[in-house]
Amino acid sequence: MERGSTVYRTYVEILQRELVSAMGCTEPIALAYCAAVARETLGSLPERIVVEASGNIIKNVKSVVVPNTGRRRGIETAAAIGALAGDAQAGLEVIAHVGEDAVARLGDYLRQTPIDVKPLESDHLLDMIVTVYSGKASAKVRIAGEHTNIVLVEKDGAVLRQKAAASDDDRADGPDYGLLNVEDIWAFACTCDLEDVRALLDRQIEYNTAIAREGLSHDYGANIGKVLLTTGDNLRTRAKAWAAAGSDARMNGSELPVVICSGSGNQGLTASLPVIVYAEGLGASRDALYRALLISNLITLRAKAGIGRLSAYCGAVSAGAGAGAGIAYLHGGGLPEISHTIVNTLAITSGIVCDGAKSSCAAKIATSVETGIFGYEMFRNGQQFCAGDGLVVKGVERSLENFGRLARNGMRETDHEIIRMMTEQS
Repeated sequence: MERGSTVYRTYVEILQRELVSAMGCTEPIALAYCAAVARETLGSLPERIVVEASGNIIKNVKSVVVPNTGRRRGIETAAAIGALAGDAQAGLEVIAHVGEDAVARLGDYLRQTPIDVKPLESDHLLDMIVTVYSGKASAKVRIAGEHTNIVLVEKDGAVLRQKAAASDDDRADGPDYGLLNVEDIWAFACTCDLEDVRALLDRQIEYNTAIAREGLSHDYGANIGKVLLTTGDNLRTRAKAWAAAGSDARMNGSELPVVICSGSGNQGLTASLPVIVYAEGLGASRDALYRALLISNLITLRAKAGIGRLSAYCGAVSAGAGAGAGIAYLHGGGLPEISHTIVNTLAITSGIVCDGAKSSCAAKIATSVETGIFGYEMFRNGQQFCAGDGLVVKGVERSLENFGRLARNGMRETDHEIIRMMTEQS
């Protein structure tokens, strides 16, 4: 692929946009960011906070530990720490540098500050509005569509910033994700000038390996990574364990950053760590690892492109297919191996639902990685799912469209029911 071509330049831009660092689960962190921007706009510490959130935000913030909060959970915690001590210029690292004094003050701030949480009826699955008050002054900030996409800023009722919120299937600005396809991803990964992506991938390797090591070294959640390693120490098990351990730590309050993919730290961990583990185990060169990661990250993004940031469809499934494709490349696989790995993987695990961010995400990640590896091994042994097997149709792109349609349209009511069930729980 020519370096100056539109597709090449678009893929580099997509990677630069997507492979960014975040500390903590991206939904509560986005909420903290929204609150931090609202406080900065207000110009003083809020005396009252109102949070309006779409169902998927409520689902994904409800059960996860928010970093730098003394292991507290939930919407009120995320909004409070953002308002109290968040860096409004730091995006998804908004609370990465919260000091111990702020953590110590958080309990009193939560007790003294009324925080009202209201459901937000919206056409966007990712949508939140934080309104803050101090005396007669107020400020309002809305984020929609993507985790740092601010579409409205108001001060005392006057609009300071506003733009249209793109639909969940579109992006109002940025690169054209419609150019993502498996054949071009393969060509790009094979021919990419690695200097264009080396810094991005080095950071992904460094950050995601560090948090996986943290998860294996300490007690986080259900310790899925550690449990997996008790079953054996082969390459396949290590690939699952390291990815799961990163999620163990991230879902349960680790203060280490993660390089995300498709707006999700768990998907970033799933797309990267199994490939990193396999590259080491197979003795692959650093350059081969880079190219395998390009395949894994971009396949994850391609699979998610027709689904949207949030859904009832577990995002680890898409990232598991990406990881399987990257591992296929490390074994010497070409475009046919990668294409069939993707289809085989999605044909098996596309029924896994997302019921919010929490400890069990690590187990879903391990299952998705296992299926990604198995999807490749099926094809290596002359087996595959063919057109007519459920949602599989002829051609990897058409199959991807089918699975995207399942997630985007078919599981819409499933998503609503999951949210109803979760919000009914005490």
